[in-house]
Amino acid sequence: MQRRARYIALSFIVLLALVALYRRYSPVLSIDRSQVELEEPPTPSQNSPPIRKPPQIHTVNTDPEIRRRANATFVMLARNSDLEGALLSVRALEDRFNRKFGYPYVFLNEEEWDDEFKRRIRNIVSSDVEFGVIPKEHWYQPEWIDEEKARKAMQEMQWKNVKYGGNLAYHNMCRFNSAFFFKHPLMQKYRWYWRVEPKVKFYCDINTDPFVSMEDNDKVYGFTLAVYEIPATIPTLWETVQDFMEKHPEYIRTEDNALRFISHNNGRTYNRCHFWSNFEIASMDFWRGEAFTKFFEHLDATGGFYYERWGDAPVKSIAASLFLKRSQIHLFEDIGYQHDDWGHCPQNQEMWEAGRCDCSIHGSFDYSPDSCRSKWDALGV
Repeated sequence: MQRRARYIALSFIVLLALVALYRRYSPVLSIDRSQVELEEPPTPSQNSPPIRKPPQIHTVNTDPEIRRRANATFVMLARNSDLEGALLSVRALEDRFNRKFGYPYVFLNEEEWDDEFKRRIRNIVSSDVEFGVIPKEHWYQPEWIDEEKARKAMQEMQWKNVKYGGNLAYHNMCRFNSAFFFKHPLMQKYRWYWRVEPKVKFYCDINTDPFVSMEDNDKVYGFTLAVYEIPATIPTLWETVQDFMEKHPEYIRTEDNALRFISHNNGRTYNRCHFWSNFEIASMDFWRGEAFTKFFEHLDATGGFYYERWGDAPVKSIAASLFLKRSQIHLFEDIGYQHDDWGHCPQNQEMWEAGRCDCSIHGSFDYSPDSCRSKWDALGV
Protein backbone atom coordinates (compact mmCIF):
# COMPACT_ATOMS: atom_id res chain seq x y z
CA MET A 1 0.00 0.00 0.00
CA GLN A 2 2.86 2.35 0.92
CA ARG A 3 4.64 1.41 -2.32
CA ARG A 4 1.48 2.35 -4.30
CA ALA A 5 1.28 5.67 -2.51
CA ARG A 6 4.93 6.37 -3.35
CA TYR A 7 4.25 5.63 -7.05
CA ILE A 8 1.30 8.01 -7.04
CA ALA A 9 3.33 10.76 -5.35
CA LEU A 10 6.24 10.25 -7.76
CA SER A 11 3.89 10.36 -10.77
CA PHE A 12 2.37 13.62 -9.46
CA ILE A 13 5.83 15.19 -9.07
CA VAL A 14 6.82 14.15 -12.61
CA LEU A 15 3.56 15.60 -13.94
CA LEU A 16 4.20 18.92 -12.20
CA ALA A 17 7.73 19.02 -13.62
CA LEU A 18 6.45 18.37 -17.16
CA VAL A 19 3.84 21.12 -16.81
CA ALA A 20 6.52 23.54 -15.59
CA LEU A 21 8.77 22.71 -18.54
CA TYR A 22 5.90 22.99 -21.00
CA ARG A 23 4.98 26.44 -19.69
CA ARG A 24 8.59 27.57 -19.83
CA TYR A 25 9.13 26.61 -23.46
CA SER A 26 5.61 27.30 -24.74
CA PRO A 27 4.89 30.80 -23.36
CA VAL A 28 2.23 31.54 -25.93
CA LEU A 29 0.09 28.70 -24.66
CA SER A 30 0.51 29.74 -21.05
CA ILE A 31 -1.37 33.04 -21.60
CA ASP A 32 -4.71 33.30 -19.83
CA ARG A 33 -7.03 33.56 -22.83
CA SER A 34 -9.91 34.88 -20.78
CA GLN A 35 -7.81 37.94 -19.95
CA VAL A 36 -6.85 38.46 -23.58
CA GLU A 37 -10.46 38.44 -24.74
CA LEU A 38 -11.85 40.64 -21.95
CA GLU A 39 -9.01 43.09 -21.38
CA GLU A 40 -9.66 46.61 -22.75
CA PRO A 41 -6.96 48.02 -25.07
CA PRO A 42 -4.78 50.62 -23.38
CA THR A 43 -5.74 54.25 -23.89
CA PRO A 44 -3.00 56.00 -25.86
CA SER A 45 -1.22 58.76 -23.99
CA GLN A 46 -0.15 62.07 -25.50
CA ASN A 47 3.37 60.72 -25.94
CA SER A 48 2.32 57.40 -27.46
CA PRO A 49 3.12 56.90 -31.16
CA PRO A 50 0.02 57.21 -33.38
CA ILE A 51 -1.75 54.03 -34.38
CA ARG A 52 -1.20 53.61 -38.14
CA LYS A 53 -4.02 52.23 -40.24
CA PRO A 54 -3.16 49.92 -43.14
CA PRO A 55 -2.85 51.75 -46.47
CA GLN A 56 -6.03 51.98 -48.53
CA ILE A 57 -6.27 51.31 -52.25
CA HIS A 58 -6.08 54.43 -54.47
CA THR A 59 -4.88 56.77 -51.73
CA VAL A 60 -2.09 59.28 -52.32
CA ASN A 61 0.94 59.45 -50.05
CA THR A 62 0.78 62.57 -47.85
CA ASP A 63 4.44 62.58 -46.86
CA PRO A 64 5.33 66.28 -46.24
CA GLU A 65 8.39 65.85 -48.44
CA ILE A 66 6.23 65.17 -51.51
CA ARG A 67 3.09 67.10 -50.59
CA ARG A 68 3.97 69.85 -53.07
CA ARG A 69 2.94 68.92 -56.57
CA ALA A 70 3.26 70.72 -59.86
CA ASN A 71 0.34 71.57 -62.12
CA ALA A 72 0.96 68.49 -64.23
CA THR A 73 -0.54 65.39 -65.82
CA PHE A 74 0.40 62.25 -67.69
CA VAL A 75 -0.97 62.13 -71.23
CA MET A 76 -1.37 59.05 -73.41
CA LEU A 77 -2.57 58.96 -76.99
CA ALA A 78 -4.11 55.54 -77.56
CA ARG A 79 -6.90 53.58 -79.17
CA ASN A 80 -9.27 51.08 -77.61
CA SER A 81 -7.22 48.30 -79.18
CA ASP A 82 -4.17 49.51 -77.19
CA LEU A 83 -5.73 48.51 -73.85
CA GLU A 84 -3.30 45.76 -72.89
CA GLY A 85 -0.29 47.88 -73.81
CA ALA A 86 -1.72 50.87 -71.95
CA LEU A 87 -2.23 48.73 -68.84
CA LEU A 88 1.40 47.57 -68.95
CA SER A 89 2.68 51.16 -69.15
CA VAL A 90 0.39 52.53 -66.45
CA ARG A 91 1.06 49.61 -64.13
CA ALA A 92 4.83 50.17 -64.44
CA LEU A 93 4.48 53.92 -63.97
CA GLU A 94 2.27 53.47 -60.92
CA ASP A 95 4.64 50.97 -59.31
CA ARG A 96 7.80 52.94 -60.03
CA PHE A 97 6.53 56.49 -59.41
CA ASN A 98 2.93 57.57 -59.29
CA ARG A 99 1.53 55.49 -56.44
CA LYS A 100 3.64 57.74 -54.24
CA PHE A 101 3.11 61.06 -56.05
CA GLY A 102 -0.47 60.81 -57.32
CA TYR A 103 -0.52 62.78 -60.57
CA PRO A 104 -3.63 62.56 -62.80
CA TYR A 105 -3.88 60.98 -66.25
CA VAL A 106 -5.41 62.19 -69.51
CA PHE A 107 -6.10 59.62 -72.24
CA LEU A 108 -6.82 60.90 -75.76
CA ASN A 109 -8.33 59.00 -78.69
CA GLU A 110 -9.68 60.06 -82.09
CA GLU A 111 -12.70 57.81 -81.42
CA GLU A 112 -15.03 57.26 -78.46
CA TRP A 113 -13.57 55.22 -75.62
CA ASP A 114 -14.83 51.75 -74.75
CA ASP A 115 -16.23 51.34 -71.25
CA GLU A 116 -13.93 48.34 -70.76
CA PHE A 117 -10.84 50.47 -71.47
CA LYS A 118 -11.92 53.11 -68.95
CA ARG A 119 -12.95 50.59 -66.30
CA ARG A 120 -9.71 48.63 -66.36
CA ILE A 121 -7.45 51.68 -66.44
CA ARG A 122 -9.28 53.32 -63.52
CA ASN A 123 -8.94 50.11 -61.53
CA ILE A 124 -5.13 50.25 -61.42
CA VAL A 125 -4.38 53.95 -60.99
CA SER A 126 -3.93 55.86 -57.74
CA SER A 127 -5.27 59.18 -58.99
CA ASP A 128 -7.82 60.90 -61.23
CA VAL A 129 -8.25 59.78 -64.83
CA GLU A 130 -9.96 61.60 -67.70
CA PHE A 131 -10.74 60.27 -71.17
CA GLY A 132 -11.06 62.69 -74.06
CA VAL A 133 -11.94 62.48 -77.74
CA ILE A 134 -9.76 64.49 -80.11
CA PRO A 135 -11.63 67.16 -82.11
CA LYS A 136 -11.71 66.25 -85.79
CA GLU A 137 -10.03 69.52 -86.78
CA HIS A 138 -7.05 68.56 -84.59
CA TRP A 139 -6.65 65.06 -86.00
CA TYR A 140 -7.53 64.96 -89.69
CA GLN A 141 -5.56 66.68 -92.43
CA PRO A 142 -6.64 70.29 -93.09
CA GLU A 143 -8.82 71.14 -96.09
CA TRP A 144 -6.03 72.92 -97.94
CA ILE A 145 -3.94 69.74 -98.22
CA ASP A 146 -3.90 68.45 -101.82
CA GLU A 147 -5.36 64.98 -101.20
CA GLU A 148 -4.20 63.56 -104.52
CA LYS A 149 -0.66 64.84 -104.01
CA ALA A 150 -0.62 63.43 -100.47
CA ARG A 151 -1.98 60.08 -101.64
CA LYS A 152 0.70 59.73 -104.30
CA ALA A 153 3.45 60.79 -101.89
CA MET A 154 2.34 58.21 -99.31
CA GLN A 155 2.08 55.53 -101.98
CA GLU A 156 5.62 56.28 -103.10
CA MET A 157 6.90 56.16 -99.51
CA GLN A 158 5.22 52.80 -99.08
CA TRP A 159 6.92 51.48 -102.22
CA LYS A 160 10.26 52.68 -100.85
CA ASN A 161 9.58 51.01 -97.49
CA VAL A 162 9.71 54.29 -95.59
CA LYS A 163 8.60 53.41 -92.08
CA TYR A 164 4.90 54.34 -91.66
CA GLY A 165 5.18 56.43 -94.82
CA GLY A 166 2.01 54.96 -96.32
CA ASN A 167 -0.01 55.12 -93.10
CA LEU A 168 -2.30 58.17 -93.12
CA ALA A 169 -3.21 57.74 -89.44
CA TYR A 170 0.48 57.93 -88.54
CA HIS A 171 0.82 61.22 -90.45
CA ASN A 172 -2.19 62.54 -88.55
CA MET A 173 -0.65 61.44 -85.27
CA CYS A 174 2.68 63.16 -85.99
CA ARG A 175 0.94 66.45 -86.75
CA PHE A 176 -1.31 66.10 -83.70
CA ASN A 177 1.62 65.41 -81.37
CA SER A 178 3.51 68.36 -82.84
CA ALA A 179 0.99 71.08 -82.12
CA PHE A 180 -2.46 69.96 -80.98
CA PHE A 181 -2.33 67.64 -77.95
CA PHE A 182 -1.73 70.61 -75.63
CA LYS A 183 -4.76 72.41 -77.11
CA HIS A 184 -7.19 69.67 -76.11
CA PRO A 185 -9.81 70.93 -73.61
CA LEU A 186 -8.74 68.37 -70.98
CA MET A 187 -5.13 69.62 -71.15
CA GLN A 188 -5.93 73.30 -70.78
CA LYS A 189 -5.84 73.30 -66.98
CA TYR A 190 -2.31 71.90 -66.84
CA ARG A 191 1.11 73.47 -67.36
CA TRP A 192 3.32 70.34 -67.37
CA TYR A 193 2.86 66.97 -69.05
CA TRP A 194 4.61 63.60 -69.10
CA ARG A 195 3.99 61.74 -72.34
CA VAL A 196 3.43 58.01 -71.92
CA GLU A 197 3.07 55.50 -74.74
CA PRO A 198 1.37 52.10 -74.59
CA LYS A 199 3.68 49.13 -74.01
CA VAL A 200 6.67 50.91 -72.46
CA LYS A 201 8.77 49.90 -69.44
CA PHE A 202 10.11 51.89 -66.51
CA TYR A 203 13.16 50.13 -65.11
CA CYS A 204 13.88 52.18 -61.98
CA ASP A 205 12.13 53.68 -58.98
CA ILE A 206 11.68 57.40 -59.54
CA ASN A 207 12.16 58.81 -56.06
CA THR A 208 12.04 62.53 -56.80
CA ASP A 209 9.35 64.49 -58.61
CA PRO A 210 10.57 65.37 -62.13
CA PHE A 211 7.87 68.03 -62.56
CA VAL A 212 8.84 69.90 -59.40
CA SER A 213 12.52 69.47 -60.19
CA MET A 214 12.09 71.03 -63.62
CA GLU A 215 9.98 73.83 -62.21
CA ASP A 216 12.57 74.65 -59.55
CA ASN A 217 15.57 74.51 -61.89
CA ASP A 218 14.30 76.50 -64.89
CA LYS A 219 13.95 73.44 -67.12
CA VAL A 220 11.48 73.37 -70.01
CA TYR A 221 11.99 70.10 -71.91
CA GLY A 222 13.15 66.71 -70.60
CA PHE A 223 14.10 63.49 -72.42
CA THR A 224 15.78 60.10 -71.89
CA LEU A 225 16.82 59.00 -75.40
CA ALA A 226 18.18 60.82 -78.45
CA VAL A 227 18.26 59.19 -81.90
CA TYR A 228 18.74 59.88 -85.60
CA GLU A 229 15.71 60.50 -87.81
CA ILE A 230 15.17 58.42 -90.96
CA PRO A 231 16.43 60.59 -93.87
CA ALA A 232 13.59 59.60 -96.25
CA THR A 233 10.96 61.03 -93.89
CA ILE A 234 12.29 64.63 -93.88
CA PRO A 235 13.78 65.55 -97.29
CA THR A 236 12.82 69.25 -97.08
CA LEU A 237 12.35 69.79 -93.34
CA TRP A 238 15.63 71.56 -92.70
CA GLU A 239 15.36 73.92 -95.66
CA THR A 240 11.90 74.85 -94.34
CA VAL A 241 13.43 75.50 -90.92
CA GLN A 242 16.16 77.64 -92.48
CA ASP A 243 13.51 79.66 -94.28
CA PHE A 244 11.79 80.31 -90.97
CA MET A 245 15.08 81.32 -89.32
CA GLU A 246 15.72 83.88 -92.08
CA LYS A 247 12.22 85.33 -91.82
CA HIS A 248 12.01 85.32 -88.00
CA PRO A 249 15.45 85.88 -86.47
CA GLU A 250 13.75 87.44 -83.45
CA TYR A 251 12.78 83.97 -82.18
CA ILE A 252 16.20 82.33 -82.56
CA ARG A 253 18.43 82.22 -79.49
CA THR A 254 21.92 82.97 -80.77
CA GLU A 255 24.55 82.21 -78.13
CA ASP A 256 23.43 79.65 -75.54
CA ASN A 257 21.09 77.48 -77.59
CA ALA A 258 21.51 73.77 -78.44
CA LEU A 259 22.17 74.23 -82.15
CA ARG A 260 25.31 72.08 -81.91
CA PHE A 261 23.14 69.13 -80.92
CA ILE A 262 21.25 69.23 -84.23
CA SER A 263 23.95 70.56 -86.56
CA HIS A 264 27.72 70.09 -86.79
CA ASN A 265 28.23 73.08 -89.09
CA ASN A 266 26.41 75.95 -87.39
CA GLY A 267 23.07 75.25 -89.03
CA ARG A 268 24.03 74.79 -92.68
CA THR A 269 22.76 71.21 -92.52
CA TYR A 270 20.73 69.09 -90.12
CA ASN A 271 22.45 66.05 -88.60
CA ARG A 272 19.03 64.36 -87.99
CA CYS A 273 19.47 64.16 -84.19
CA HIS A 274 16.34 64.53 -82.12
CA PHE A 275 14.97 63.75 -78.68
CA TRP A 276 12.87 60.59 -78.89
CA SER A 277 9.54 62.12 -78.00
CA ASN A 278 7.65 58.97 -77.01
CA PHE A 279 9.08 59.89 -73.60
CA GLU A 280 9.10 63.58 -72.82
CA ILE A 281 8.36 65.74 -69.79
CA ALA A 282 7.87 69.36 -70.74
CA SER A 283 6.14 72.66 -70.11
CA MET A 284 3.18 73.31 -72.37
CA ASP A 285 3.79 77.03 -71.89
CA PHE A 286 6.63 76.62 -74.40
CA TRP A 287 4.47 74.92 -77.04
CA ARG A 288 1.68 77.43 -76.44
CA GLY A 289 4.07 80.35 -76.79
CA GLU A 290 4.45 82.69 -79.75
CA ALA A 291 7.77 81.34 -81.06
CA PHE A 292 6.66 77.72 -81.40
CA THR A 293 3.20 78.71 -82.67
CA LYS A 294 4.73 80.73 -85.51
CA PHE A 295 7.26 77.96 -86.17
CA PHE A 296 4.62 75.26 -86.48
CA GLU A 297 2.39 77.40 -88.68
CA HIS A 298 5.31 78.01 -91.03
CA LEU A 299 6.11 74.28 -91.25
CA ASP A 300 2.49 73.19 -91.51
CA ALA A 301 1.77 75.54 -94.42
CA THR A 302 4.19 73.54 -96.62
CA GLY A 303 2.20 70.31 -96.19
CA GLY A 304 5.31 68.42 -95.10
CA PHE A 305 3.39 66.34 -92.55
CA TYR A 306 1.53 64.71 -95.49
CA TYR A 307 3.66 65.19 -98.62
CA GLU A 308 6.59 63.85 -96.59
CA ARG A 309 6.44 62.16 -93.19
CA TRP A 310 7.65 64.76 -90.75
CA GLY A 311 7.60 63.39 -87.21
CA ASP A 312 6.79 65.37 -84.11
CA ALA A 313 10.14 64.37 -82.60
CA PRO A 314 12.40 66.28 -85.04
CA VAL A 315 9.95 69.19 -85.23
CA LYS A 316 9.86 69.70 -81.46
CA SER A 317 13.55 68.90 -81.00
CA ILE A 318 14.59 71.51 -83.56
CA ALA A 319 12.31 74.08 -81.92
CA ALA A 320 13.68 73.35 -78.45
CA SER A 321 17.27 73.48 -79.71
CA LEU A 322 16.76 76.86 -81.43
CA PHE A 323 14.46 78.69 -79.02
CA LEU A 324 15.56 77.50 -75.57
CA LYS A 325 18.74 77.86 -73.57
CA ARG A 326 20.54 74.54 -73.72
CA SER A 327 20.47 74.51 -69.90
CA GLN A 328 16.66 74.46 -70.11
CA ILE A 329 16.76 71.04 -71.80
CA HIS A 330 17.27 68.19 -69.35
CA LEU A 331 18.43 64.60 -69.74
CA PHE A 332 16.70 62.37 -67.17
CA GLU A 333 19.64 60.08 -66.54
CA ASP A 334 17.94 58.48 -63.52
CA ILE A 335 14.77 57.37 -65.34
CA GLY A 336 15.26 53.89 -66.78
CA TYR A 337 12.99 53.57 -69.81
CA GLN A 338 12.30 51.19 -72.70
CA HIS A 339 10.26 51.71 -75.88
CA ASP A 340 10.33 49.11 -78.65
CA ASP A 341 13.93 47.92 -79.06
CA TRP A 342 15.60 50.99 -77.55
CA GLY A 343 16.05 51.64 -73.87
CA HIS A 344 17.90 53.89 -71.47
CA CYS A 345 19.49 52.53 -68.29
CA PRO A 346 21.27 54.83 -65.79
CA GLN A 347 25.00 54.62 -66.43
CA ASN A 348 25.96 55.64 -62.89
CA GLN A 349 26.24 52.66 -60.51
CA GLU A 350 25.04 54.54 -57.42
CA MET A 351 22.08 55.96 -59.33
CA TRP A 352 21.28 52.48 -60.65
CA GLU A 353 21.30 51.02 -57.14
CA ALA A 354 19.31 53.88 -55.61
CA GLY A 355 16.57 53.36 -58.20
CA ARG A 356 16.50 49.57 -57.68
CA CYS A 357 16.85 49.34 -61.47
CA ASP A 358 16.37 45.99 -63.16
CA CYS A 359 17.95 46.98 -66.49
CA SER A 360 21.47 46.22 -67.67
CA ILE A 361 23.83 49.20 -67.56
CA HIS A 362 25.84 47.64 -70.38
CA GLY A 363 22.74 46.94 -72.48
CA SER A 364 21.63 50.58 -72.64
CA PHE A 365 21.05 52.13 -76.07
CA ASP A 366 22.75 55.43 -75.09
CA TYR A 367 26.07 54.95 -76.87
CA SER A 368 25.06 52.65 -79.70
CA PRO A 369 25.74 53.77 -83.31
CA ASP A 370 22.10 54.89 -83.77
CA SER A 371 22.12 57.09 -80.66
CA CYS A 372 22.76 60.84 -80.51
CA ARG A 373 23.63 60.75 -76.80
CA SER A 374 27.29 61.62 -77.47
CA LYS A 375 26.15 64.72 -79.39
CA TRP A 376 24.23 65.84 -76.33
CA ASP A 377 27.13 65.09 -74.00
CA ALA A 378 29.37 67.28 -76.17
CA LEU A 379 27.29 70.32 -75.21
CA GLY A 380 28.49 69.93 -71.63
CA VAL A 381 25.07 70.61 -70.11
